[in-house]
Amino acid sequence: MKERLNLWFGKTKQADRVDITSGKIPKHVAVIMDGNGRWARKRGLPRVAGHHQGMKNVKQITMTANDLGIEILTLYAFSTENWKRPKDEVDFLMKLPQEFLGLEIEELIKNNVQIRMMGSREGLPEHALRPIEEGIERTKNNTGLILNFALNYGGRKELLYAAKQLCESVSRGELKPEELTEEHMEAVLQSSGLPDPDLLIRTSGELRVSNFMLWQMAYTEMWFTDALWPEFTKEHFYEAIAGYQQRARRFGGI
Repeated sequence: MKERLNLWFGKTKQADRVDITSGKIPKHVAVIMDGNGRWARKRGLPRVAGHHQGMKNVKQITMTANDLGIEILTLYAFSTENWKRPKDEVDFLMKLPQEFLGLEIEELIKNNVQIRMMGSREGLPEHALRPIEEGIERTKNNTGLILNFALNYGGRKELLYAAKQLCESVSRGELKPEELTEEHMEAVLQSSGLPDPDLLIRTSGELRVSNFMLWQMAYTEMWFTDALWPEFTKEHFYEAIAGYQQRARRFGGI
C-alpha cells in the first residue's frame, strides 16, 4: 500500500485533512501566478505592492514543492504580452529577479534547487537577466527540484520559433518533411529535456491558459482556485496535489 501523507489545514477538524499519496506525486507542476494586482487593489495598495508580495510567495511554494518530492516547478513569471502593461509596472517587475535571487539564492542552493529559465532573453534588461543567469550557473550541478522560471515567455512564439528551426533543418537537407515527428518538435521547444507538466495550477479564479506551454499541456491536469497568488498558501498547494491524485489520467485511452 502506498504511503499516505496526512496534511492538516487546522489542528482539530477531521474534515480539514488532506490525504496525499506519496507514490502519486506529480513530477512537473506548472503555475500561472495570477492575481497580484487584485490582491493589492483589495487593500488599497498600488499594483506593484501586489507583485512584491507575490514574489515573496515564490519561496514558500518552491519549498513546499521541494518537500513533497516534486521534480520540476515551472512558474509563469512574465509573459510576452505583459510588455503591454504600464511602463512603471513593467520596470518594477524587471527588478524582482534581482531582489528575489539576492535574498533567496543561498537558501535555494542549500536545498539543492536548480534554477532554469524558459523564454526569450532578447528584450530583457541586463539587470533582470544577469541574476537569473548567475543563478542558473551557480545551481547547475544541483540535483533536486528544478525551479523553472517562464520569463518573457509566450507559447505561440515558442511554437513559431520551433517551427522555423524545423524548417531550417528541412531546407539544409537534415530532415525530410515526411520524417518529422513529435520528438523532433519537442527537441526544439524551450522545455526540451523536461517532461510535460502533469498539473497546471492557476490562481485568481481565471479559467484559461493564457498562452502558456501550449504544446506541453496537451494532457496536463488543470486545477483552478479563486485564491489570489499572494494569498495562495501551502495548504492550497496540498489541496491541488490531492485533487490531482484523484484524477484518472488516460491520455486519450480508455
